[in-house]
Amino acid sequence: MTPIIEAENLGRWYGQVAGLNEVSLSIAGGITGLVGINGAGKSTLIKLLVGEIRPSRGSIRVLGEEPFANRAFFRKIGFCPQQDALYDDMTGLALITFLMRLSGYPRAQARSGAEQALQRVAMTEAMHRRIGGYSKGMRQRVKIAQAIAPQPQLLICDEPLNGLDSMGRRSILELLSELGSSGVHVLVSSHVLHEVENLTENIVLLHRGRVLAQGTVPEVRNLLTRFPRRVEITAGHARRCAEVIMPLEHVLSVGIVPETGLLKIETRDIDRFYRDLTAIVAAGELEIGSLEAVDAGLEAVFDYLVD
Repeated sequence: MTPIIEAENLGRWYGQVAGLNEVSLSIAGGITGLVGINGAGKSTLIKLLVGEIRPSRGSIRVLGEEPFANRAFFRKIGFCPQQDALYDDMTGLALITFLMRLSGYPRAQARSGAEQALQRVAMTEAMHRRIGGYSKGMRQRVKIAQAIAPQPQLLICDEPLNGLDSMGRRSILELLSELGSSGVHVLVSSHVLHEVENLTENIVLLHRGRVLAQGTVPEVRNLLTRFPRRVEITAGHARRCAEVIMPLEHVLSVGIVPETGLLKIETRDIDRFYRDLTAIVAAGELEIGSLEAVDAGLEAVFDYLVD
């Protein structure tokens, strides 16, 4: 598959401060999460991707084109910025129609596209009200609506869940998932790791202006071999369970939480541990209530990489 985003030795400086430094990456498409703490360089990379700024060094191509000052390219992408810079005196419908007209869409198509986009973000009833009277969550929905209204090939969202309540966050995540399933490429920047993980396993992790890791969460975790894998188990007889598991060659430690009987296990080979545990349970030696790999998620992987 041809990459939709390609960057090579990409750098961007603000005076003496490096926003990005020697970034090389290739993103094949689908839904990708761009993660990192505030100040990691996510917004700088996004500004380069959407053509707001030009690189200080290196190269970047998006959908096969150089983004900066490329009017034809702008019509291929949708962009939801982090900043809230809406025209308060306009209605939601008028704003999005106006923005589509600026992009060259005929009046009727611009209005129709605006109405459909506002409907998709549950803003139909408020589309004729002035934006100045919108709540923070409603303003965020309008920003997302203007990004999806042109039906872009690539949708880029910088912290799209800011200002939304729990229901709103869930509905927008569902919308982004639907867009990805329909063939739209989606890049979502966020510092809220569990929300990114609910949307996609494909991540690009930035830290201090560099790419720290890229791939699926399991792929990245499997590369961190110097960190033992951690598993928690509940069992009917915790001490007996510990006695059976501890002699396994790949098990490094087994601890028991006295209050709950929870077993905390460290192993250097998670696949062998699962195979051996399955065989032990099948042989009737143990009764396992639950099992969880507690460091397999994005947040744990991020902490390992950054720390």
